[in-house]
Amino acid sequence: MANTIGLFDAVPNDYMKFGQGMAFEPRKVPEILGLKNDDVSRLAAVSATSVRYDDAMPQQMRERLEEVANTINMVAGMFNGDANKTAAWFKARNPSLGDISPRDMIRLGRYERLRKFIINAMAERSAKPVAQAA
Repeated sequence: MANTIGLFDAVPNDYMKFGQGMAFEPRKVPEILGLKNDDVSRLAAVSATSVRYDDAMPQQMRERLEEVANTINMVAGMFNGDANKTAAWFKARNPSLGDISPRDMIRLGRYERLRKFIINAMAERSAKPVAQAA
């Protein structure tokens, strides 16, 4: 079952070089997605004046950006770690998402719906039987 989503796949490889744990660089997440401070404020449910990337960053904001970074890395895994394809996927309008881009779903506060969509799509992809060579 090498292609199934499992318990330990919740922390994907760091294809996008965000860092993990104490080495996490939260500023890179909005840079990759082209998010403004107002977008990050909405995403993290903090006031716009609280959006900062130093030691005084609200813990809630850091945690949400780590979650988004993990989701971005899951998508990057589907593109074999290609950062350019991953960034393009997040910025392209997607008919499966109501013709809205994943980036805009994040901006509009629909991150959880996007995350579930990605996880379901990955599960469906891994559940498809692999064609046997005859």
